[in-house]
Amino acid sequence: MSDTPKFAVIGGGSWATAIAKMLCSNVPEIAWYMRNNEAIEHLKLQKHNPNYLSSVEFDTNKLLLTSDINEAVAYADYVIFAIPSAFLSKELEKLTVSLEDKVIFSAIKGIVPETSLIVGEHFHDKYNISYDNIGVITGPCHAEEVALERLSYLTIACGNEKKAKIMGKNLNSHYIKTKTSDDIVGTEYAAMLKNIYAIAAGIAHGLGYGDNFQALLMSNAIREMKKFIRKVHKMKRNINNSAYLGDLLVTGYSVFSRNRMFGNMIGKGYTVKSAMMEMSMVAEGYYAAKSAYNLNKEFKAKTPIIDAVYSILYEGRDAKTVFSKLTEKLD
Repeated sequence: MSDTPKFAVIGGGSWATAIAKMLCSNVPEIAWYMRNNEAIEHLKLQKHNPNYLSSVEFDTNKLLLTSDINEAVAYADYVIFAIPSAFLSKELEKLTVSLEDKVIFSAIKGIVPETSLIVGEHFHDKYNISYDNIGVITGPCHAEEVALERLSYLTIACGNEKKAKIMGKNLNSHYIKTKTSDDIVGTEYAAMLKNIYAIAAGIAHGLGYGDNFQALLMSNAIREMKKFIRKVHKMKRNINNSAYLGDLLVTGYSVFSRNRMFGNMIGKGYTVKSAMMEMSMVAEGYYAAKSAYNLNKEFKAKTPIIDAVYSILYEGRDAKTVFSKLTEKLD
């Protein structure tokens, strides 16, 4: 494989669109798989994704657009998955092309519900992909700010540093800065957990808690995240780095955060079902809360925030009552 490999993006949402935009600044062509044929035809004619980040204009000569996932995977050396974790297994069932000689990067911020594994572990266990060929693309970085070309930072984690650097090089631009990490497991768990904490932040806002409590909540969340990740995968890491703390903060505070938005609706009294129906995008933290809660039955980390979110979303507990009790557990 050369230092200028071929890339494929799997997914048609906002983050997939943002990654396609980044890559198109650096490579002559990418394959881009979308399930929606109407979106593909619109993109070919109008040069933008009609459903997500529609302000981003593409040079369609650089896009090999396809609704066949096998065509996209067969084309590429590096395959970037950027679809909601809840739909990953269903999409992978369509594959007839082998993944074993591909470098797989996950831009998915969640757990695969069918296996309760983070995406990298899922590819390793179910598709026999070496960890040297598995990577993670994580923030702090919202797709909406990529569209606006506001300065943003990415962490590229991979067991093989050279492959991490190749990915970083091909995502870099005047508004995107990248750095590498060898903590594949920790960064991916952090990307999953921060969505749960963002839901908690949204619930708090919806219930009427102010900035002072939000700051306390985020302070406790990063410590809770540290305990959880240490139980899962013990290694030397600085939890204050941008891939952990930075990603948590932007997801917990940003107006672009769909998980915070989802939590805010729950705090204001929406049911889970009605909040999901009103949102046009998936809130990954909903699925992550159940997975993290169940995983922690084994790990036994002290996670009062995760427990609180789980009880509201899955046990139907009253948000106001749960958060009143949560406030007594935080410091």
